[in-house]
Amino acid sequence: MCCAGCQAVAEAIVAGGLDDFYRQRTEPGQRPQDEILNTLKSLAIYDNPAIQRSFVSGSGDVREAVLILEGITCAACLWLNERHVNALAGVVEFRINYTNHRARVRWDNRRLLLSEIFQAIAAIGYRAHPFDPHRQEGLYLRERSLALRRLGVAGFGMMQVMMLAVAWYGGTGDLDPAMETFLRWVSLVLTLPVLTYSAYPFFWGAWRDLRRGQAGMDVPVALGLSSAFLASLWFTILGGGEVYYDSVTMFTFLLLTGRFLELAARHKAAERIDALARLIPAMTLRIGETADEWVPVGELVPGDRVRVRPGETLPADGVVLEGLSTVDEALLTGESLPRLRQPGDALVGGTVNRESPLVMRVDRVGEETLLSAIVRLLDRAQSEKPRITQLADRVAGRFVGALLGVAVGVALWWYGHEPARAFEVTLAVLIISCPCALSLATPAALAAATGTLARLGLLTTRSHALETLTQVTQVVFDKTGTLTLGALRLLAIAPEPGVDPARALALAAALEQGSEHPVARAIVTAAAAAGEVEIRTSGLVENTPGAGIQGLIDGHRYRLGTPAYVRAFLPEGVTLPPDPQSTHALLVGPEGLLASFTFRDPVRPGAAASLQALRQQGLRVSLLSGDNPGSVAQVAAALGISPADAHAGLTPADKLSWLKARQHTGERLVMVGDGVNDAPVLAAADVSVAMGGGAALAQASADMVLLSERLQPLTAGIIMARRTFRIIRENLWWALGYNLIGIPLAATGRITPWLAAVGMSLSSLVVVLNALRLTRWSPWQE
Repeated sequence: MCCAGCQAVAEAIVAGGLDDFYRQRTEPGQRPQDEILNTLKSLAIYDNPAIQRSFVSGSGDVREAVLILEGITCAACLWLNERHVNALAGVVEFRINYTNHRARVRWDNRRLLLSEIFQAIAAIGYRAHPFDPHRQEGLYLRERSLALRRLGVAGFGMMQVMMLAVAWYGGTGDLDPAMETFLRWVSLVLTLPVLTYSAYPFFWGAWRDLRRGQAGMDVPVALGLSSAFLASLWFTILGGGEVYYDSVTMFTFLLLTGRFLELAARHKAAERIDALARLIPAMTLRIGETADEWVPVGELVPGDRVRVRPGETLPADGVVLEGLSTVDEALLTGESLPRLRQPGDALVGGTVNRESPLVMRVDRVGEETLLSAIVRLLDRAQSEKPRITQLADRVAGRFVGALLGVAVGVALWWYGHEPARAFEVTLAVLIISCPCALSLATPAALAAATGTLARLGLLTTRSHALETLTQVTQVVFDKTGTLTLGALRLLAIAPEPGVDPARALALAAALEQGSEHPVARAIVTAAAAAGEVEIRTSGLVENTPGAGIQGLIDGHRYRLGTPAYVRAFLPEGVTLPPDPQSTHALLVGPEGLLASFTFRDPVRPGAAASLQALRQQGLRVSLLSGDNPGSVAQVAAALGISPADAHAGLTPADKLSWLKARQHTGERLVMVGDGVNDAPVLAAADVSVAMGGGAALAQASADMVLLSERLQPLTAGIIMARRTFRIIRENLWWALGYNLIGIPLAATGRITPWLAAVGMSLSSLVVVLNALRLTRWSPWQE
């Protein structure tokens, strides 16, 4: 036998004639040390590189993994885990997402193994395992089910004890002593399951905090419950004195109700991230050498070809090889209309093919996909703590210590003046001042806000972004790729008399067919959209970079390029008036000038309305660009930007100098750019916003990312930031005001323990419901 306890149980089994039990056993029982060894072995499997491939990113020494933590019950649990794991030698960073209890850890694999991190988490009473979206959903269901069971037991016990309490209070003075004793013992029996089962998380949390030398929110709760119960038990045994079974059961029920509502709010805020994580399908149809085969998505590698039928979800990032269809990207970008995809277009894993079959080439899989990048950025934003959250955490931590001191002082004063009421008053102080509302005030609102903005198409990747957005005075835009689409479009064809414009377009497309120049892509795209008959060159095409292109078609030489490039092939006297606001290309053939093509980078749809909405919020709008003054002036005029706020011909260094000069005057600026050549100015801005894109987003260091092609979510983000921090301030003032009023009333004996339980729970309920308003917010409400 491993111990005397097991030996006693075995002897009792044999003595009771129940030794058939041993015939059902298939193997010897494990000793405690065997269990420890088996646990270590089971954790060591996560050090296997093949296992890590499914949830670990980074193949070098510094690696990153996403974990799910079980056992988290409050903000103090997050603080305890983060402090404990970050203290390990070899851990670069460890942060926990308050919303979904998902942890992101970065560690140096040379100094520390992943299994050792799991062991460290287990040593303080929590459990960690690799993130899996389906397992996360199961944990949510189990967490909700357990919370409901604890709440149900507490509710049943509270109702029964309160009915007995009504009989007790109503019959005081006339109640038969035997009946009084009976009611006390029945109340004790009904309170026991509430205390041992429903209130178990409070006692476990308090013990865990005290063992680590901390005083979290659960400490005053556990102290109040245990004190009230033990006093009631003592007076029940003695047969006299005051009992508080009704207060114990009511406090437990109301506190569990508040935590259940907070849990529901947290799950609702996490739905956006979890929905993204579950977008990738489990299986996909890979095209083999002889036949198509269904394979797990995890087996795909870059270069594989995949067939995606209508209604199916794309399994990875890639490029269309065959087919023409529309793809629904609503869950990723917030765009309501499907987007056309044809050969050569990029595809994003997790989006849905709507109309026709597509054959795609896989370029990025697993942690390298755009979807994984979005989930990582969302996790990072929600796990980081802005300044106001850190302040609230510090205040709540110090508040618990101050509360215990106040409770001791109140107990001593009442014991010296009115000993009979000392315990009751002290108990009321402990209950009413539980800092749950204070700790929930900020994280509940931030979780709701970031989830709502992600739904609208604005990804918050840094925790401070929402807080800083409330202070900005000016929004600065880059032009190309931000206010414009960043790709030239054929604006007009001006053929010479007698020249068919369709033939001119076909000739130009034939010359530019193999070029990747923006002008060439615009001409080829326009010709394909117009359905022009393809004309092929019959000789070598000669390209002069920055000037033009020439080649033989049907034995005749044609040239397409800038006015300077084609002038040498034109008769004297032909005038070519330049347009400083547009890009021109001229087509010249054997008979002379055939046509003029005008190109322009079009303004992004909805940009004018978005900028006007920003002005209505009291913000100044500016434009910084490296383009020529004519092009910048044209875009500024189209968008209503004053000439004084439109700056052209700026290098990245010029933009940075301009931005810093404004910041020195006390302005707070938002910089919006495409994230490619605007890196210095984006890094220097108070809040940086990058336009979404595949590779750019995967490496995004911006504070926020616009996932769609629209600028409207930026205005929504500024409005949401202001609403969020207005609600946070309301929550903090409510929590502070409640305690400033409630504690003195309890300390002076004007509030009973059961009334204190009602007040404390209502305070937490108000904070959670106020934060939940953000999940129902729509920009159309403003």
